[in-house]
Amino acid sequence: MKIITFAVGDTLVMKKPHPCGETALTVLRVGSDVRVKCPRCGRDITVPRVKLEKNIKSVLQPKGGN
Repeated sequence: MKIITFAVGDTLVMKKPHPCGETALTVLRVGSDVRVKCPRCGRDITVPRVKLEKNIKSVLQPKGGN
């Protein structure tokens, strides 16, 4: 299994869209559970990391930063 690394502020592009139709989620907190927010509808979701990693298509880092 490939380990996917992401940090707070990254945008996760998912394989399946959120019910509102958005495919990208913004990372708010990282740990064994990951807290993400949908930029379209504003929904805040906490998902187990293992379940989330299975559904990630790609990770986009924010511009600027380190």
